[in-house]
Amino acid sequence: MSELIRIYDKNPNPKAIEKAVDVLRKGGIIIYPTDTVYGLGCDITKTRALEKIARIKQVKLEKANFSFICYDLSNLSAYVRQIDNTSYKILKRALPGPFTFILKGNNNLPKAFKKKTTVGIRIPDNNIIRTIVKQLGNPIVSTSIYDEDEVIEYTTDPELIFEKWKDKVDLVIDGGYGGNVASTIVDLSEDELVIVRKGKGDIDLL
Repeated sequence: MSELIRIYDKNPNPKAIEKAVDVLRKGGIIIYPTDTVYGLGCDITKTRALEKIARIKQVKLEKANFSFICYDLSNLSAYVRQIDNTSYKILKRALPGPFTFILKGNNNLPKAFKKKTTVGIRIPDNNIIRTIVKQLGNPIVSTSIYDEDEVIEYTTDPELIFEKWKDKVDLVIDGGYGGNVASTIVDLSEDELVIVRKGKGDIDLL
């Protein structure tokens, strides 16, 4: 049975955080706030949960372009190849923030992502999801939740999100109204920086 819980960004309740972490550790799927739109995610090491998210999104897991949500830049070295100084300075300026950075993955990527050469990395400027990731001890996979209504594009009201998604996920975190502009996607995997999608975020930081 899915549940909707309220967590405040300024001072996340430790018991509520622990509840979300427990759901993830058991292979559950959560919907959570970020600094852009609400996201759908699970522990990156739980293959069955990853497969379920892929089914929800109607994509094959091996072809899915899921991002990882990390707590901070120190998490990156576990999953991406060595980052050059220029790229590191860009990451340091822009994160935490509403950007997804595509970087070259390394051999430590979880089993489900072994065939991927690159990985999208997010460090949202949102205390709720970063606290959950920190306590979990490893990143969670992240993908946006779309609304069928193209005018809205992303659902922003947590209660409406819960009504729509409660049969598909284990927990919905109400962190207040979400945005409806997705992150800016920046490819840093090659020599030249490429903006793949312009979304929220100040491009001048890049």
